[in-house]
Amino acid sequence: MAEYEMTIGIECHVQLATKTKLFSPADNDARDAKPNSKTHPIDFGLPGMLPILNKEAVNLAVRAGKAMNAKIANLSRFDRKHYFYPDLPNGYQITQMYQPTILAGEIDVPTEDGTTVKVRIHHAHIEADAGKLTHYGDYSLVDLNRAGTPLIEIVSEPDMHSPTEAKAYTTELYRLMTFAGITHGDLYHGNMRFDVNLSVAPKGSKELGTRTETKNLNSFRSVEKAAEYEFKRQVALLEKGERIVQETRGWDDAKGKTTSQRSKEDAQDYRYMPDPDIPPIVLSDKQIQEIQSNLPKLPPEYRAEWGDLGVDKSVINSILANQKYAELVSAVLSSGGKKAAKRVANWISSNLTIDEATDEKKNADVADLLALCEMTEKAEITSNAASELFNELMNGATDPRRLAEDRNLLQVSDEGEIAAIVDEVLADSASQKAIDDIKAGNDKAIGFLVGQIMKKSQGKANPGMAQKLIRERL
Repeated sequence: MAEYEMTIGIECHVQLATKTKLFSPADNDARDAKPNSKTHPIDFGLPGMLPILNKEAVNLAVRAGKAMNAKIANLSRFDRKHYFYPDLPNGYQITQMYQPTILAGEIDVPTEDGTTVKVRIHHAHIEADAGKLTHYGDYSLVDLNRAGTPLIEIVSEPDMHSPTEAKAYTTELYRLMTFAGITHGDLYHGNMRFDVNLSVAPKGSKELGTRTETKNLNSFRSVEKAAEYEFKRQVALLEKGERIVQETRGWDDAKGKTTSQRSKEDAQDYRYMPDPDIPPIVLSDKQIQEIQSNLPKLPPEYRAEWGDLGVDKSVINSILANQKYAELVSAVLSSGGKKAAKRVANWISSNLTIDEATDEKKNADVADLLALCEMTEKAEITSNAASELFNELMNGATDPRRLAEDRNLLQVSDEGEIAAIVDEVLADSASQKAIDDIKAGNDKAIGFLVGQIMKKSQGKANPGMAQKLIRERL
């Protein structure tokens, strides 16, 4: 295995978050809809039905280009890609073969080991999705809800050389597309689907090996695992002196392996031709600038903003898994400074379960979070109580001080009151062994005494002050 190197390029289909389809007025959101209920005569390819280009799909594609640091073409056109399949009523797919809207770009991809991989984008083109086939033994059913859904297909250069890099790239691409508002990002329903092109060659070789394409992966883990399996499979074949077949393969997540689907077609097999029904897209530099002007803050900008917060990379990744949380940490940093932002970032990372597609938690009010940070800083509440209150605030509660009072969570920080409890605990015969151990140099024994103080105070005593008073008395 060490004698070979893999090369990976990834094609990603991104479903655009428009209200209607690319060329018809049918509803674009068919999640959990009944089969063939989100359709229009245009989607069925009925005679006389002419496509009308969705302007918002073009706008989203232009915005996606900026998120990938890509140039936008001033002139782009649509082509027909011909192939016969039951879920493609027209007999061709409308796409952009020769003049795509999004031209070359690049993405800086942060990896797990702290390095950055630069992945170049060859181009991205707008196209209409096909329908869906569901197979039942000796027959199949066609659902055209997805037919005509607007996509951009993002084609990377073969710049990745490990499964972890492939996973990191797809994760970062997901963040960029969702933060920029290009797609809803529902991976379960296929809002983003990844095709992994992988080839293997001896290390140091100037030529790439024969590639295979593993299609329609819908999770970052699947991308990583499919790349791992395909690398091992191809190396094993080469070691036996066999030839790699250029083909399309599928991924079986349950079995953890790829399987052959069909030999890979060449481009000319599709008989591309310009679509005569759709005029070209003409965009001036001014129009492009206007469309891209209100792009929200993207992950690279958040990382730069949080660079000196002093939080672990895993914490930043947790926050960037949900755009609302990233916005919240940024707002806290702006209003309350680095210390408060770091505290909130750690609370988010350690307390909240973040679902990338369906999390419906509301962001807490920034003023309430700053108040909670101040209460924690002053040791008015324990760290466990702070976490509990933080979760309440993130679920719509307000006024952390009132919440703490109602739940009896405020700590006693009055030195005189705590001193009385300390003296009572030290005078108890049950504490004598711990006292002797501390005097003998076993400092850990102080935990027993602090625990007794917390018990007598019903958890309200400030443990830091209790420990300080114990040390003074001993």
